[in-house]
Amino acid sequence: MKLIIHPNVDQQRLQRIREAADEMQVVACSDEATATREIQDADALYGHVTPSMLAAATKLRWIQCPFAGLEHILFPELINHQSVFSNMRGIYSEVITEHVFSLILCFSRNLHLYVRQQAARQWKPIGDLEVEITGTWGQSVVRDADRRCAPVRGATLGVVGLGGIGSEVARRGVAFGMRIVAVDPQPDAACSAIAALWPMDQLSQLLEESDFVVIAAPQTPATVGLFGKEQFQQMKSTAFLINIGRGAIVHLDDLVNALETGQIAGAGLDVFEQEPLPPEHPLWQLENVVITPHVAAVSVQVAEGHMQVVTENIRRFSQGKELLNVVDKRRWY
Repeated sequence: MKLIIHPNVDQQRLQRIREAADEMQVVACSDEATATREIQDADALYGHVTPSMLAAATKLRWIQCPFAGLEHILFPELINHQSVFSNMRGIYSEVITEHVFSLILCFSRNLHLYVRQQAARQWKPIGDLEVEITGTWGQSVVRDADRRCAPVRGATLGVVGLGGIGSEVARRGVAFGMRIVAVDPQPDAACSAIAALWPMDQLSQLLEESDFVVIAAPQTPATVGLFGKEQFQQMKSTAFLINIGRGAIVHLDDLVNALETGQIAGAGLDVFEQEPLPPEHPLWQLENVVITPHVAAVSVQVAEGHMQVVTENIRRFSQGKELLNVVDKRRWY
């Protein structure tokens, strides 16, 4: 059997791939021309495949994609090709979930406002603290400042897309004492702690109930533009939107309007319809928005997880075993 790599990888990763491949021939291709020639009799490919490469393949049975998202990878001929296609889903779940809860806690404790006040050297609690706290009674009266915080414990967390990342978000939410509701196109793999798991056509129910809405869905033909004016109108005015899925899922113009008019309380955004987000975009000026530049998956832990998936799948392919992370190419996930 023969495995080709395109484009080439560094020597350390190449050595680990060769070790996993055992007796399978491994050919590293530095350019598309070489890859197009070598793929003619290849059984497997790790990396990027182009239409011309795929057209030259005569016995290709497996492609290991180096990414989780497939919106920039798939093309019609590849979707229709007989080869099995696997991706990198699962390796980002823990680190992206940490990013999600960084944003949730930020909004819960008004850190997005306090960090701006720090830059202006302002000592100013968010909300009124005029009610005196005495040594006799302590904090026995609910003040305006108390109401301005959004408690996490007891809040409803709505998860849109219950794949690897969404499931990890749900598990962490349970640990924080949150009530979890979720929607997914295949609602049959819920963890027992989820209060409700619905098909996608019940998204409105999730939005109406949730205090924090986390978009953890991939970009597919079914999810592009999923969030617009109608969905923001269905959310609570006190709710926060977190998007670490894909930017194309949310119409930014509608989101800006919802934020400016108070339809929703705020948004934590790591992905956008247009990246980089243009400096003149109104989102930059909104105090109830936290923007991060598509860095939710940044971690020193990811690279090793990536290589473990690659090498394990190479071993499995060479031994004729079931592969990890097989994708339904027609659904894009």
